[in-house]
Amino acid sequence: MGPNITTIAALVGDNARGQALSALMAGRALTATELADAAGVTRQTISTHLGQLVEAGLLAVEKQGRHRYFRIADAEVAHMLETLMGAAALKRPVHVGPREPALRKARVCYDHLAGELGVLVYERLAQRGAFALGPDGIALTSQGREALGQLGVDLTLPDGRRPFCRTCLDWSERRHHLAGVLGAKLLDRFEQLGWAKRVPESRVMAFNEAGEAKLREWLGEGERR
Repeated sequence: MGPNITTIAALVGDNARGQALSALMAGRALTATELADAAGVTRQTISTHLGQLVEAGLLAVEKQGRHRYFRIADAEVAHMLETLMGAAALKRPVHVGPREPALRKARVCYDHLAGELGVLVYERLAQRGAFALGPDGIALTSQGREALGQLGVDLTLPDGRRPFCRTCLDWSERRHHLAGVLGAKLLDRFEQLGWAKRVPESRVMAFNEAGEAKLREWLGEGERR
């Protein structure tokens, strides 16, 4: 027999725990009080839920002063949650994505860009030959290194087991966006360049007008029109 998924499924399947996990998908660490507000439950109730999620390895916790901050344990857990969101979206008969337009356009998926602009980045790079299929999924090609190098993205291979680049099914667009270490580096670069910034207490990644124009220019959008 393979690994037993029932414990994880039961933990994620609870509404309050699911709401707390979704709130943490913005990539920030939050306190129990903040997560209680996000889940719509009491501080005592969320403490029990958080303890269960930490014990199961879905969340990590760090103490700082009088507060304890909770975050998604790692990228693999985040990838699992985004996949579940995609599966849930497939069951919606009418609303197929976030109701908030800004959230649907560009949002943080743990540590990489998702939404309409996230999908655009992956698809345009793929069309330019930036990726090739490898034994573990997609791999960055020399064309991809050149394109990302033009933007000043750090392409140093990090230590660790996390894939350097992978696809992630976008739950609002129903198409893939770029995840993995490279997806995180690219999102960081967008912020460093001043093209976009994270909206406080939200998963929204707000691109300013000039930043979005430069993003589309880099992707060759003007050449396609």
